[in-house]
Amino acid sequence: MKYSKNISLVENGRGCYSLDPIMGCHDGMAGNTRGCYDDCYAASYAKRYGYDFSKNRLRYFEDEEHRINTVNNINNINMSFVRMGTSGDPSSDWSHTLDIIKAISLCNKSIIIITKHWHLLSESQIEDLAGFDVCVNTSISALDSDKLIERRLSQYKRLKFYCRSILRIVSCDFNLDNPIGERLAYVQDYLFENENTIDTVFRPSNNNQYVLSGIINTGESMFMSKKALTSQYNDGAFLGYCNDCLEMCGAIDGERDNQEKLF
Repeated sequence: MKYSKNISLVENGRGCYSLDPIMGCHDGMAGNTRGCYDDCYAASYAKRYGYDFSKNRLRYFEDEEHRINTVNNINNINMSFVRMGTSGDPSSDWSHTLDIIKAISLCNKSIIIITKHWHLLSESQIEDLAGFDVCVNTSISALDSDKLIERRLSQYKRLKFYCRSILRIVSCDFNLDNPIGERLAYVQDYLFENENTIDTVFRPSNNNQYVLSGIINTGESMFMSKKALTSQYNDGAFLGYCNDCLEMCGAIDGERDNQEKLF
């Protein structure tokens, strides 16, 4: 089943609102039919409802009335930001993503872009991006290949000169008794040495390859109001509803260097 071509504002179970310019993630699914880290939440959700997450679907406003109504709906949400990149990566087509950002630029919310930088912004596109109230969350993990880590770190650093740039780390409790787990733990510590980081706790399934191989440790944690299997790097990592989160995906003004990091 294909995604609708009409873009829509959607609230998820954590109370966060998303306006995805692109649904599906061809790049993320290319190496693993289960998606990134053998357990992409968006891919799992898509499979449950019969959507083909391996194909990108660009989404558009139906007409001017649809665009205006969407902007008004964004203005009325009870969050300080709207996200792009929940069920597809905005980097799959930066030109289209920028068109959607421009179309909602008069909204009174920050725009959070969550991306793995499968495709890189051009210099002119970055300059365009800098003209809007945008915060880019570069999604990264020690589970990424060395090449992808280098690529994503370079983009996170590059964007610092143009907009709010956050390193969104998908973290794990790596098993130090496992040689691979021990190595990845060092990589993860290195990632958290960067400034402006957010800790995103990995929630694997029982049959995840990293769980079965003993590379990561898991346990039960309260995720929102339910118990969930997690691989939790830090006991203080946030697992509640978005309204209660102090970091708000980086949708804040000014420097965060002097603020306490919620790892």
